[in-house]
Formats: sequence, C-alpha cells, structure tokens
Amino acid sequence: MFPLNLPNLLTLLRILLVPVLVVALGTEAEGGSLLAAAVFVVAAATDGLDGYIARSRQSITNFGKVMDPVADKLLIAAALLTLVSLDRVAAWVAMIVIAREFAVSGLRIAAGQQGVVIPASVLGKVKTAVQSAAVLALIAVNDPDVVWVQALVYAMVLTTIVSGADYFLNFRRRIEELSRERQQRGDGTVPGG
Repeated sequence: MFPLNLPNLLTLLRILLVPVLVVALGTEAEGGSLLAAAVFVVAAATDGLDGYIARSRQSITNFGKVMDPVADKLLIAAALLTLVSLDRVAAWVAMIVIAREFAVSGLRIAAGQQGVVIPASVLGKVKTAVQSAAVLALIAVNDPDVVWVQALVYAMVLTTIVSGADYFLNFRRRIEELSRERQQRGDGTVPGG
C-alpha cells in the first residue's frame, strides 16, 4: 500500500484522467476537443502541483518517485497516440516522443541498479513544458496544420531528442566518474586526493 497524501492523490488523479482524455478526444460531439483540452490542462497541472506540494511539505514517497513519471508518460503517450489516430499529428512524431520516454525510463532503471541517480535536468523540464504546450495545441486547435502549432510540434521533437541525449550523456559521465573513483580507491588513494 502507498502513503495516502495529497501529492500521491494528485498523481493518481492524473492517471485516472488518462482514459477520460482519450474518450473526450475521440468524441465527435460538439465541444469534444474543448472538453479534452480542459481535461489535459487539469491533468498537466497536477504534475507540477504534486511535486511542489511533496517538496514543500517534505512528503516525498517512493510511490511518488515511481508513479509521478509513469503518470506523466501515460498522459503524453495516450494523448499522442489518440491524436495520431485522429490524423492531428504524424505517427513519427509520436514514435520519437514515446521512444524517448521509454529509453530514458530504461536508463533510469539501469542507473539505479548501478547506484547512480539521474535527477531531472533543466532540459527535461523544458521538454515537459514544450510537450504539454504542443499536445494542448494539437488538442484544442481545429486546424493542427497552422504554422504556430507545427512550430510547437517541431520544438517538441527537438527538445525531446536533445533532452534524451542529455540524459544518456550525463549517465555515461556519471558512470565514468564512479569508475575512476573506484579505481582510485582500489589503488589505495582517496577520491579527489
């Protein structure tokens, strides 16, 4: 069982809003896109809010550490896959974004097994903001081919690729640092000495 606190409840709410978003997006009724946009905004807002509350109240839990990024990935992946099925975004765009999310998740698991923690980077936070803006625009705007929406989509792809590469480079750098520290200790020297 997980600790029942406000940040964890917000994370659960975000997960529960994913199917609501998919249904709202698929609704051809008048106002379906507006409802989907509202659901997406609420779900995306819970992302920043749950982290802020957890840090400010010092109520960070293992459940939150694991499920918060899972909830984020579910929200973006479900929205993009539904948007692909509605021909609002190209499949290759969704593929790049979703592949990056799986790759970085796998990297974090591998890093954790080696005792390496890879914290969220500034680029990762920029990527999340740009992804949210692009997905919201694709949901809310009637014509996804307008220039500013397409500019957001390409910015999403670019920040997704750059932030993914940044995670992998940071992981490699950290592994090399740990290896050097272990070698120094093995030689009888103190790291940094």
